[in-house]
Amino acid sequence: MDLRKLKTLIDLVSESNVSELEITEAEGKVRIVKSAGVVVAAPVVTPAPVAAAPAAVAAPVAAPAVAPAEAPAIPVASGHTVKSPMVGTFYRSSSPGAAPFVQIGSVVKEGDTLCIVEAMKILNEIESDKAGTVTQILCENGQAVEYGQPMFVIE
Repeated sequence: MDLRKLKTLIDLVSESNVSELEITEAEGKVRIVKSAGVVVAAPVVTPAPVAAAPAAVAAPVAAPAVAPAEAPAIPVASGHTVKSPMVGTFYRSSSPGAAPFVQIGSVVKEGDTLCIVEAMKILNEIESDKAGTVTQILCENGQAVEYGQPMFVIE
């Protein structure tokens, strides 16, 4: 694996929400791990040392990728948190011109649709697993959500 390709992979990992990437090619195997704002590329099994120098090049770029993962935890208040069951795109309504399924203050029953998460071109309706009042909506319409990311708070 050449140095340019390795640098590109490091940049992709540092700019995304991916925390670990492992690539196996004929020349060997490279594992790129992002932790605490630093991207480290380490050759797992390679015949030639390939990944030693690029790790320092991408370290400053990784810091912004950590902030979005921490942001949802701050505004979450007491109450029941509805989390995303999958990675995808969060939508508050069934179509761009339609009214949102719920708003802050909406009273929901167990099984009511809260939002849609689009994953792999499939629209998945996310239902409330608890009855109560929606007190917070923690995602923006069209925002990418991760597995387990808080989306709503119901009290």
